[in-house]
Amino acid sequence: MSFPQIRNIRLFLAYDGTHYLGFQIQPKGPTVQGLLQDILSQILGHKVKIRSAGRTDAGVHALCQVAHFLTTSDKPLEVIFKALNGLLPKDISVWLVEEVDFKFHPQRDVLKKTYQYQIYNSPVRNPLLRLYSWWIPEPLDVSAMEKCLPEILGTKDFASFRKAGSDVKTTIRTIYFAEFKWSKEHKKLLIFEITGKGFMRYMVRNIVGALVEVGRGKLNGEDFKAILEAKDRKVAPPPAPPQGLILKSIEYKDVVVLERYPQEIIEL
Repeated sequence: MSFPQIRNIRLFLAYDGTHYLGFQIQPKGPTVQGLLQDILSQILGHKVKIRSAGRTDAGVHALCQVAHFLTTSDKPLEVIFKALNGLLPKDISVWLVEEVDFKFHPQRDVLKKTYQYQIYNSPVRNPLLRLYSWWIPEPLDVSAMEKCLPEILGTKDFASFRKAGSDVKTTIRTIYFAEFKWSKEHKKLLIFEITGKGFMRYMVRNIVGALVEVGRGKLNGEDFKAILEAKDRKVAPPPAPPQGLILKSIEYKDVVVLERYPQEIIEL
């Protein structure tokens, strides 16, 4: 008696999170995971359960989210790729499909994640960027904000920047890199980029919220350091709004890839 072969399929996807309650399935409302699972189940002819590299919250976007699922279907990767992109709504796309070995896990195998947060710093709002940035009309002292960045580098306790009421096992995280830069396409668009081993929910948004208060002159560098060292969410400013946050990239340790489609990875 022969048994169907099980395959481990990895997806790389991008999405505009404006109209979703985040990536992870919620009791009510549309989610990226929910749509993906429904459509994959339709394509493959069996119920599909997806695991991802991490959840993004309501309104947050992604250029590189990674997920995987198991299937007994023998449909070629090209068919899965084209069917997914044909059936998914226009605000979600899959840009790479791979068959990988069974050792791969989308969360445990992550080496680094990079997020970027976009701030539109201009007296007049840009309607075309309203869904992808935080509009701040008053001038920001970016130099003062930059001077705070060394405080968040390395392995630290980020309890002050956790989501209020969250019950994570540990609030210690490692941050490898953080910088501010101005967009080349939009002169008033300030981009904060941060790379770490992993992040808690709201962590990047909470860091940005505190840094913006420094830029506004309501806090100084010593205040920012004191907030971090307090390890208390109650002493930190409110989080930056979700629409400015983008999951930019995820780096993995060596993964055995058996097959991929398309062969040339498409840069978004």
